[in-house]
Amino acid sequence: MSSSGAGDRPADGGGAVRLTRDGPVATLTLANPRRKNAVARSSWRLLRAALDDVVDGGARVLVVTGAGEDFCAGADLSDAGAGRRPPMVDMAEVNAACLALHRLPVPTVARVDGVAVGAGMNLALGCDFVVASTRARFSEIFVRRGLSVDFGGSWLLPRLVGAHRAKELVLLGDEIGAERAREWGLVREVVAPEELDGTVDRLVARLLAGPPVAMRLSKRMLDDAWEVSFERALEDEARAQQVNFGTEDTAEAGRAFLEKRDPVFRGR
Repeated sequence: MSSSGAGDRPADGGGAVRLTRDGPVATLTLANPRRKNAVARSSWRLLRAALDDVVDGGARVLVVTGAGEDFCAGADLSDAGAGRRPPMVDMAEVNAACLALHRLPVPTVARVDGVAVGAGMNLALGCDFVVASTRARFSEIFVRRGLSVDFGGSWLLPRLVGAHRAKELVLLGDEIGAERAREWGLVREVVAPEELDGTVDRLVARLLAGPPVAMRLSKRMLDDAWEVSFERALEDEARAQQVNFGTEDTAEAGRAFLEKRDPVFRGR
C-alpha cells in the first residue's frame, strides 16, 4: 500500500489506531506491534471514531491492516483487571466499532499478515475482501480464553462458511493457515509476504476504477440480503437502478461501450 503521508492523522494521541489517507484511499492501521496489534480497551472507541471518519474524509476505499508483521491479536486482555467495568459496557464499545465497519458504504480490504485471531480475525472477515500473506494465521481463539465469539463472528461465520464449519472454528478454536482459509472461502487471495502490498494495491486500483454510486448501492443490497425477502430485494434493485440511470457515470458507461474504450467514472 502506497501512502503519501500528506493526510496522515493518528486517531488517538498515542497512535494505537492510525487513519491515513492517500487521495481516495484511506488506510486504518492498528499500531500496537509489541502485542501483535491487540486492541486495548481504550482503543475500541478510537477504532469506531476512525471508521466513522473514513467516509467523512471522502475516501472511496478503505484498507485495514496492522503495524509490523501481524494483523491483530484481538482484544488486549492484559489490562482486563484494571478499572474493571461491567462487561456489557466494554462490549457496547466493541460492538459500536464492529457496526461502524459493517455500515461503511465504501469497499473495504483487509491486508492480513501474521496473526489474525479472535476479534482480529472477525475484523478481517468483516471487510469486503481479505488478502493474506502465506504466513497469515487465523483462529477464533475465544474458546481457549473461556469466552464466546464476538466482533460479529456469530453472524459472519455461518454466512461465509456455513453453520457446521462455523461451529468447528468457534467451538474448537483451532488455528488455520492462509491457504486453508482461502479454501474455505474466508480469504480472496494468498500471496508471499513481499507481494502483499502490491496485490492489495492492484485490488484497490480495480475498486477505484469502478462506479462509486452503483458500487455503494450494490454493497448495501448485498449486506442486507440475509435480512430481506426476495420481493424486497427486487424492489431495492429497481430503486437502485433508478438512481443509477440518473448519474453521469451510467451515461459515461454507455458512451464508453459505443466508443470501445474503458469508462472513466467520477462518482456523479
